[in-house]
Amino acid sequence: MSSVLTDRPLRTGAARTEPPLRGRTRVFALSEARWAAAATVLFLLGLSLQLTGAPGGTWGAAYALAYAAGGWEPAWAGLRALADKTLDVDLLMVVAALGAAAVEQVMDGALLIVIFATSGALEALATARTADSVRGLLDLAPATATRLRADGTEETVAPAQLTVGDTVLVRPGERIGADGRVLDGTSEVDQATITGEPLPVAKEPGDEVFAGTLNGTGALRVRVGRDAGDSVIARIVRMVQEASETKAPTQLFIEKVEQRYSLGMVAATLAVFAVPLAFGGALTGSLLRAMTFMIVASPCAVVLATMPPLLSAIANAGRHGVLVKSAVVMERLGQVDAVALDKTGTLTEGTPQLTDVVPLAGGRLTEGELLTLAAAAEHPSEHPLARAVLDAARARGLAVPTAHGFASAPGIGVTATVGGRTVRVGAPARLLGETPHGPAAAAVPVTGRAAGAVVAELEAGGRTAMVVQVDGVAAGVLGVADRVRADAVGTVAALTSLTGVRPILLTGDNPRAAARLAGEVGIRDVRAGLLPGDKVAAVRERQDAGRRLLVVGDGVNDAPALAAAHTGVAMGRAGSDLALETADAVIVRDELAAVPAVVSLSRRARRLVVQNLVIAAVFISGLVVWDLAGTLPLPLGVLGHEGSTVLVGLNGLRLLRETAWHQAAQAGTDRV
Repeated sequence: MSSVLTDRPLRTGAARTEPPLRGRTRVFALSEARWAAAATVLFLLGLSLQLTGAPGGTWGAAYALAYAAGGWEPAWAGLRALADKTLDVDLLMVVAALGAAAVEQVMDGALLIVIFATSGALEALATARTADSVRGLLDLAPATATRLRADGTEETVAPAQLTVGDTVLVRPGERIGADGRVLDGTSEVDQATITGEPLPVAKEPGDEVFAGTLNGTGALRVRVGRDAGDSVIARIVRMVQEASETKAPTQLFIEKVEQRYSLGMVAATLAVFAVPLAFGGALTGSLLRAMTFMIVASPCAVVLATMPPLLSAIANAGRHGVLVKSAVVMERLGQVDAVALDKTGTLTEGTPQLTDVVPLAGGRLTEGELLTLAAAAEHPSEHPLARAVLDAARARGLAVPTAHGFASAPGIGVTATVGGRTVRVGAPARLLGETPHGPAAAAVPVTGRAAGAVVAELEAGGRTAMVVQVDGVAAGVLGVADRVRADAVGTVAALTSLTGVRPILLTGDNPRAAARLAGEVGIRDVRAGLLPGDKVAAVRERQDAGRRLLVVGDGVNDAPALAAAHTGVAMGRAGSDLALETADAVIVRDELAAVPAVVSLSRRARRLVVQNLVIAAVFISGLVVWDLAGTLPLPLGVLGHEGSTVLVGLNGLRLLRETAWHQAAQAGTDRV
């Protein structure tokens, strides 16, 4: 029953008919949210006036306005559905509220209207934010591209005008306009939006590039390999849209339940009114019995049975840095029985860190001297690897001298003069393949083989290796890796305990780096080198096997998997806008340990929902039987109905307590 009242399509067309909004949709840009807020304020005003003994006309007017503000949209939607020969719970809720007012239980009906309007506003906001996320993805593609004509001249065109076989020029700092292969030039491309790789990737003739990725310091000529509609970025858009549209596979079942409930409620109310009349009963008595039946059978307690536990859990999670986007999501989080984790930015911090400083015999340098020279040469560079080297030197308290004659070669490395010595830091494949030249060549032998062995060892361990040359001689090797989050091991263990199966790792990074990290955090099933479509395939494979999969990621490349999964969670601090909007929940404080905590909190909320539904069912069925089989006085019926409503409401609000979060956070670790 909880799904009937929370997991529903938009009740009105307001969110779809309003003009598209630029950027992220604000709450009160939606008519549902504005009317729900107005209804809530008016209800609270009426309740305050009623409790303070104000004249009935004043608080009655406030309640009437609350009815109108919160009820007109669902009433209109229900009437339109009725015109299509469909009776849904929208109209039923409004009729129940009006029935309560007809027998002078105005406050009960107003409360029902407020709850229903608030639920509709939450659903409207979630739908609007999903649309925003898809529009935001399209902003990654550049507005224009530079196409080269056959005579070598340039023309500026829209990426949609590019066709397979065209050649485009991509200048430093520009986004690439189409999927294709490099014809000429070398550069480094930040393609984290597609593959999730934490570092820019060196590109040279023959390498593949993707639309929407960011070019580095070199110019590239690229032959277009796919039309704009078939690019990886365009396919990501389609996958997000398709996955979002099929996110609630139980919707057809929900609609059937809603139809049966609505028809049964109306038929029963009419029968309670008409049958006594047919046997000579008094009109007033029959109407009073029917109205009493409508009150005691109205779903107020059922609504409160569902929403307070879920909304309380949402509020509590929000206080601890977890944004859960709707009550539906909070309910679904507790259903997950398998987890898939991204690597970069999820299990790791997403920032490269220097892990190894290995001096070589030919360089005759200590670790400190080697790191000082490398940091000085890298100081003017803006590359993430350069920042990792410089940060490590500063962390060790090394004095970094000033470098002169700095030069950077994309895909190769940097060169600078430090204290009269020529220092080069860069890719092993390039620097180790060169022979020394100049005066140093005769004095110092090349140590390429020793350096090659160190490089191979570091790369086998999943680290990125950089060679440091001093005056043409390989003086040392530096190792860089993305640092594992401090809470990654505990989180993997807690999720394993909660679901009964170990999480799997889905990453676009290389297999060696993925395997190294998986070994550190306790994951055995590793899927590496994945593009966004591959991640979606892996998610669907698990879900086709009957799993309710929770996917945790942070990048644009994770968005389709987040949307396709039973539930998607995004890491908030470094996560892309698309991942944050597509995901069902966001870890705002970037604490990975919050994932098992919110799953455990959801399970507690779902248990309270079940408890509340049992309480509501017992009260409603008992009062209905009493009304039908005997004579239930209206005040006693209202008392029983209100008592059950208050009871389930208070029971649900237990999850607002601070201890509820701490107990949820402890639940997973207790089983480890």
